[in-house]
Amino acid sequence: MAEQISTQYGSEIVADLVNVIVGNREYLSEIDGAIGDGDHGINMSKGFTLCGKAINGKSLTLAQAFDALSDALMEGIGGSMGPLYGSLFMGMADSVRDKPSLDKAAFAAMLRGGLTGLQDISSAGVGDKCLMDTLIPAVDGFERSVLQGDSFSQALAQLKLNAAQGRDSTRDLVAKIGRASRLGERSRGVLDAGAVSCCLLLTQLADTVERRLASVAV
Repeated sequence: MAEQISTQYGSEIVADLVNVIVGNREYLSEIDGAIGDGDHGINMSKGFTLCGKAINGKSLTLAQAFDALSDALMEGIGGSMGPLYGSLFMGMADSVRDKPSLDKAAFAAMLRGGLTGLQDISSAGVGDKCLMDTLIPAVDGFERSVLQGDSFSQALAQLKLNAAQGRDSTRDLVAKIGRASRLGERSRGVLDAGAVSCCLLLTQLADTVERRLASVAV
C-alpha cells in the first residue's frame, strides 16, 4: 500500500491556496510595511484573486490549476513577486503534466521542479532574507524525509516544519536583495514578507494534500 494523491483535484487545491493568501492580505502587508512598501499582501491578494475567478466552477487537473495560477500571478502582480511566484508554480505544473496521481517521490519532484523554475530567474538563496529562506529548506526537508523512508504524511509534516523554521530565520537576517537591502542593519529584527507568504502557501498545500491522501495497492 502506498499513499498517493489524485491530480484531478487541482481546482480545489489551488482554491485553498487562493483563500489562504486572500485571508492574510492585511497581515502580509503589515509585515511588508516594516521594511518594504507595505503592498505585498495587496499585490499577492490581487493575483490570487484573479486566479480564483479564472478557475471558479472549473474542474482542473493540478497542472492546469497551477498553470492558471502562474498566469494570474505573472499578469496580475507588479514588481518582482509576479514573475517569482509565477515561475514557481509554472515549474510545479510542468513536473506533474499527464500524471493521474502523485506519490511522495513524484510530489518531491514537483516541489523541486517549482524551486528549479524559480532559480532559473533568481540567484537568491538561503540567507538573503527572502522567500528562498522558506522554500529551499522546505523542499530539501521533504526530499530528505522521503529518502529516509518516511511516509507521505510524515514528509508533509517535515515540509511544514522546515518552512516555518525558514520563515522565522528571516527575522534575524539582514536583507541582501530587493528594496529592503538599502536599509542594511535596519532590516534586521522583522520577518520577510515573501518568506511569510511562501510559508503560508507551503503549509496550506501540505494540509490540503494531507486531507486528500489515499492509500492504494501497489
